[in-house]
Amino acid sequence: MKTDKDRVAGFYDEFAAQQEKIGVNSRHLQILDKLVKAGLKSHHKVLEVGCGIGTVSQLIAQKVTKGSVLAVDISPESIAKAKKIWESFDNLAFEVSDMKGFFKEETYYDFVVFPDVLEHIPVENHFSLFQTIKRHSHGDTVIFIHIPAPRFLEWMIRNEPLKLQVIDQPLDSGDLVKNITANGFFLEKMETYSIFYKEHDYQYFIFKSQKPLEKVTHRNKWDIFKERAQIRLKHRIIG
Repeated sequence: MKTDKDRVAGFYDEFAAQQEKIGVNSRHLQILDKLVKAGLKSHHKVLEVGCGIGTVSQLIAQKVTKGSVLAVDISPESIAKAKKIWESFDNLAFEVSDMKGFFKEETYYDFVVFPDVLEHIPVENHFSLFQTIKRHSHGDTVIFIHIPAPRFLEWMIRNEPLKLQVIDQPLDSGDLVKNITANGFFLEKMETYSIFYKEHDYQYFIFKSQKPLEKVTHRNKWDIFKERAQIRLKHRIIG
């Protein structure tokens, strides 16, 4: 009898061929661009959860030339394809995992990336997932999450359900933040934006470890003054 894990893995085994046909698209490039803006550096060690056939993985590997990427996925077929397609990358490794029981002794990642995968993982598993991430994090670890905007995904469910995957659930931002902050991170940034539609169809989150601030640094007073002046001028504020 097939378990839920078998059913999900089977779906993505079949989906792997479609991913290969799609190749690199605007969503993948947006994820990379936002990772770099979030602080991804050439020496960083990255864990990517839900890598599929490695489309985003290889983009990240091209940026962390002095670091490494471990990319994991529940689908054995996807991982097999990824290993073959991207075998020329020395700093990129693939592994079959649904993150339950995931453990790498004394291994800590600078970035943990979820590229449109959390909406496919049952919400009841999110807290334990981020407990696992916490065990592989250090004081400067960044969690980067990219998901479909909930309102957009709700529209898809009502109007184009055949385009959705085996599990495709709108995620409540409050619950997501709660699960991650409970595991030692804070929300640094969140933005909802457009990729394929004029309506905002995607959003991303940047979380950082909740280490105490050791010092604070005043901004240059002239920079602050110029900002004030620009805002006054822009909005024609008098007085």
